[in-house]
Formats: sequence, structure tokens, C-alpha cells
Amino acid sequence: MALTKQDIQQVIKTLNLSELPLCVHSSLRSFGPIEGGSDTLLDGLLAEDTTVMVPTFTDQFFPVTPPVDPNFRPARNGLDDGHVWQDSGAQRIYTPATGEIDDDMGILPRTVLARPEHVRGNHPLNSFAAIGPLAEELIEGQQPLQVYMPMDVLAELRGSIILMGVGLERMTFLHFAEQEANRTLFRRWANGPDGRPMLVAVGSCSEGFGNFAPVLASLKREVQVGQSVWQIFPARETLSAAVAAIRANPSITHCADPACSRCNHAVQGGPILPEQS
Repeated sequence: MALTKQDIQQVIKTLNLSELPLCVHSSLRSFGPIEGGSDTLLDGLLAEDTTVMVPTFTDQFFPVTPPVDPNFRPARNGLDDGHVWQDSGAQRIYTPATGEIDDDMGILPRTVLARPEHVRGNHPLNSFAAIGPLAEELIEGQQPLQVYMPMDVLAELRGSIILMGVGLERMTFLHFAEQEANRTLFRRWANGPDGRPMLVAVGSCSEGFGNFAPVLASLKREVQVGQSVWQIFPARETLSAAVAAIRANPSITHCADPACSRCNHAVQGGPILPEQS
């Protein structure tokens, strides 16, 4: 039997998440049949006066070729792992009004961006977007060097993170925990509003975030919605636990690839910026 808007709404009510901000990472495929697809999922969440926030990343605005200024290539910046970047953003300028989004972001973020009432952050590579009563408050502080400000506000507002059919590897909130554990975020560059290159802050590799499962086990609530398994984590408590775990064991964030330069450099503390040298 296909899930309905009322089914989604009832789950949010049962979990006592009504009227709260929710950072959602989802796989619509994990649900099985759902009437109306992603629009039904979003409408069911919003029916309980929640505010829904999703990642809406846009790597296509990243110009691969760095500016001549060597400050745009700090040491220990997680870029020497052989990854091949597409130089698609060489002449492009991002604005929060764009409807573009990376192909791998999933269906729900696209659905959020399709709604005229959404609020989108001011970050050319790693924006977040939100819909709901607290959308402006969550998103307004996001800037190129304040990429995880929406996560900070989420924690302050006693919001939650919901993983819908996906694992901890997709929990962007853990990048915020890395920052709060005193790691310097990686730097990339993108064209600013004036067309000139500027530095922006971004997160590290997240493929090792499954290592946090034992740390966060006592905070996790789990429920099955249709065929989708939801994991729900309170933002503030999750932040405290993850920060403590990173400080106690910096390698907890490392993925399974010992040669991953993003993980190696993150464990070492992140890039060495000019003001630090």
C-alpha cells in the first residue's frame, strides 16, 4: 500500500518533531510506493509545521584552475588525491536564486528548490535550502566562509537530523562537528558576485562517518516508514557527542582508503592558511 501525506504527517507527530527544524537526507527509492512521490514526502513533513532543510550542493560552480595567487592553494588542503574535477565553473557566478543543483543530491532537494517559498544559502558550492516557518532564520547566515552556519542554528533551535534510508556517511552535520572540534575546513574557490575568484570553506570526505555509529547509538531513534528506515538524531546532543569523539580520536572520521588525502589532511587539522603560517 502506497504511503500518503497523512502517513508522513503522523510519523512526525508520533516522533514529537512537530514545529521543529529538521535537516533531512533522504533516498526516495528507499520508501517503496509513495503517492505523489517527493512532493507528498515534503508536504507530509510540512503539515506538522516543521521547517525542512536539505543540502543543495552545486560543484558545477567550482572552476578547477586556481587563481595565480598562491593563497588559493594552501598546504594540507585535501586536493592531491588524484580526483578529476570538471572545469565547469570557470566563467560562472552562483546566486541563491539559481535553481541548479548537483545530479547526486537526490529528489527531495530538487523538490524543495522547485517551491517558490524556499530560502537558499549564499554558498556557491555547498548551499543549503529550507522551507517552513524557520527557513530564513536557518539559512540567512550561510556565507562562503560560514558554510555550516545553518547547522549551528539547527542545534541552537533544538532541531533534529533525519536520515531517511541513507547512512551516517550522508550526515553533513558531522562536518560541522569537525569544525567545532577545531579542524580548519578545506578551502576551494569560486567566482564571487563581481566575477573575481574568492575562497570558500567546504567539508572533508564523509565516507568514514559510519565510524560514529557506536558514539551516536544512545542518541538515535529509529522508525520504519513504508520500506524506509529513518534514523533520527537530536542536533545539539549529536554535536556534543561527535565533537568529543573527534577530539578523543581524530582518526574516527577517516574512510577506508589510507591514501585519501582529504581524510589524511582533515585528521591532521585541515589546511594551513596564510594567517596560520
